[in-house]
Amino acid sequence: MMKNGNAVIRVVVLTISDSASRGEREDLSGPAVVAELAGINPEIVATEILPDDRDRIAARLRHYCDSEAADLIITTGGTGLSGRDVTPEATKDVIEREAPGLAELMRAESLKITPLGALSRSVCGTRGRTLIINLPGSMRGARENLGAITRILPHAVSLMSE
Repeated sequence: MMKNGNAVIRVVVLTISDSASRGEREDLSGPAVVAELAGINPEIVATEILPDDRDRIAARLRHYCDSEAADLIITTGGTGLSGRDVTPEATKDVIEREAPGLAELMRAESLKITPLGALSRSVCGTRGRTLIINLPGSMRGARENLGAITRILPHAVSLMSE
């Protein structure tokens, strides 16, 4: 599908947060991710808020990948060192191939801004023809990490459709 002469990238954004999933706090990082993606011509297929539950996260990732509903799934949240942070593990349960260079690039760029970037456990990889990217849960961290890789995402997605 084309939009403004460019291929449209179908995107799902999953916010992983116990408190946001219970309605105890507003999801700021999901909308920030959607806004940050504006430059790559996205079609936002879905946005969801899920609790920090490994099986539920993995099930939603599988759903969107296996139904071929999305070219790109971006998760925000659950990538830290807390015992409840299980997004990388759920992602590893689902992906067929890792794309470590994307996670390395995000961490490298994040380290230029804050030493806390070293604490990110983000995982990136593919399942079928879908690319999955884990971002931190803070609005600022999500935007900065996504900003580090946004310009290469269209190329990555196009490679997967070959």
